Amino acid sequence: MSENIFIDEAIITVFGGKGGDGIVSFRREKFIPKGGPDGGDGGDGGNVIVVSKIEKNTLTDFRFKKKFRAENGKNGQGKKMHGRNGKNLIIEVPVGTLVYDYETNELIADLKYPNQYVVVARGGKGGKGNVHFMNSKVQAPTIAEKGVEGEVKILKLELKVLADVGIIGYPNVGKSTLISVISNAKPKIANYHFTTLIPNLGVVDMGDGNTFVVADIPGLVPGAHEGTGLGDRFLKHVERCYCIVHILDISESEGRSAKEDYYVIRNELEKFSPELSNKLEIVVANKSDLLDEEELNKRIKKLENEISKKIIPISAATKKNVDKLLNEIWNNIKEMRIDRQKEILKSLKNAPEKLKLDIKPIDIEVPKKVRFEIIKWDEGIYEVTGKEVEILLKKYPIEQKDARIKILEILEKSGLEKTLKNIGVKEGDTVYLGNFAFEYME
Repeated sequence: MSENIFIDEAIITVFGGKGGDGIVSFRREKFIPKGGPDGGDGGDGGNVIVVSKIEKNTLTDFRFKKKFRAENGKNGQGKKMHGRNGKNLIIEVPVGTLVYDYETNELIADLKYPNQYVVVARGGKGGKGNVHFMNSKVQAPTIAEKGVEGEVKILKLELKVLADVGIIGYPNVGKSTLISVISNAKPKIANYHFTTLIPNLGVVDMGDGNTFVVADIPGLVPGAHEGTGLGDRFLKHVERCYCIVHILDISESEGRSAKEDYYVIRNELEKFSPELSNKLEIVVANKSDLLDEEELNKRIKKLENEISKKIIPISAATKKNVDKLLNEIWNNIKEMRIDRQKEILKSLKNAPEKLKLDIKPIDIEVPKKVRFEIIKWDEGIYEVTGKEVEILLKKYPIEQKDARIKILEILEKSGLEKTLKNIGVKEGDTVYLGNFAFEYME
């Protein structure tokens, strides 16, 4: 894979595990020829859990793999043995990942701290074994429940980089050079536009254990909010920053006016997000080493009047005034950064893999009466169908005799016999229920 591929959006499908089936079983022990039912319950299906990990920094894992399945529960066994629950599936994503329901666009979770997690697809409940169906009338039940299917969801994952400071500006004004000078980031640097195709992240060490994270946001040109120059993909990564460092080329070596550059980028921020445009902004005039001191001071004073902002002149190439810039940034963000660091340290202790998660499995509520419809397929051939009928068939395996009896009892209470007569079903006609055919008898 190319080192410049940065995946910040992905669409995946997640499947909770199916519950294991309960089973029909009877005691078979010496000297107990007619032992009672002892069929165990099926295990619950595993859940799919999305967890944020500080070690991850891109959604590349989802570039090719799109489907994620938790383990199914195991079937019950004789001697009332419960089937093993399916294992949970943990999907790791970078800190700063937003999880959306793709079909409704509803935000499910904003995982902005390490080890935050969200259950995105619950497993199905295991079916009951025949031991649960013995009563005074039925001493040897041949009925057991099927396990319930797990949840299926289509998710949209969207990564917004969690940097404290976003470095913005036209291509080739020195953003990548600055981030390489002030942090541990090693971006690709060259003298042409769009060198940076990914948001470069770096950690700035201010000493005494104080650090902050900077991100070099690429692709900002006129029309960026609409997608020109990749800008709309990357502007969102500035949204979580406390502060924006706006770099201008004071030497105007590209033939553009620093004033015009400033207002073009400001316009893009405002069109993309009013909230983004209101963030604290520190304006930096880079490439000051290309001008003599008199010309530099003249341009800085003129530009400050034109944009009504204080400007810090620097040279990323010679590191002139870079320390002054870092102190200005730190003084503006340190309180917010320290609060975030406390939350991060706290969250690092809560890895969901180590927690006992109490997650209720998906179950099917069987109604005492069901709504149904009858379809006439041909002369003398009918089918009983409907959503609530499907629920019955998912819960009880119709191939089991006692399960068929239970299904038909519920349908009788719901008025099936009367409805069949009313539509003209005659003795000897065939009535389908699921994949099972009955001969109608009056």
